[in-house]
Amino acid sequence: MPQFVLVLHRDPSILAKFSPEQMQTALEKYVAWTKKPFTVAATRLTPDVGKVMRNGGKNITDGPYSETKEVFGGLYVIEASDFNQAVERAKDHPHLEYGGTIEVRQVHQM
Repeated sequence: MPQFVLVLHRDPSILAKFSPEQMQTALEKYVAWTKKPFTVAATRLTPDVGKVMRNGGKNITDGPYSETKEVFGGLYVIEASDFNQAVERAKDHPHLEYGGTIEVRQVHQM
């Protein structure tokens, strides 16, 4: 079955406003979504902006979103029959509920 990557983008200031109880509730929703049978893998990134390397490694700059509020927060790999099913499966991801953006990309099958 084809695989798709759900790239999660977010504004870190939104989560900073959450109470500990709200953070716990959000975490529980993310963990529950991760356990769906079509989920292959999932990971969360640290809140730093990371580094971008270009020009054969000669140019190293702060992460790809240095001029915007949004950061790349994590990713999921899911299985779906096609793009439409991948999008449908992503529609109930809690990341959207909490103001995040999800980019859906198909994994190239080698």
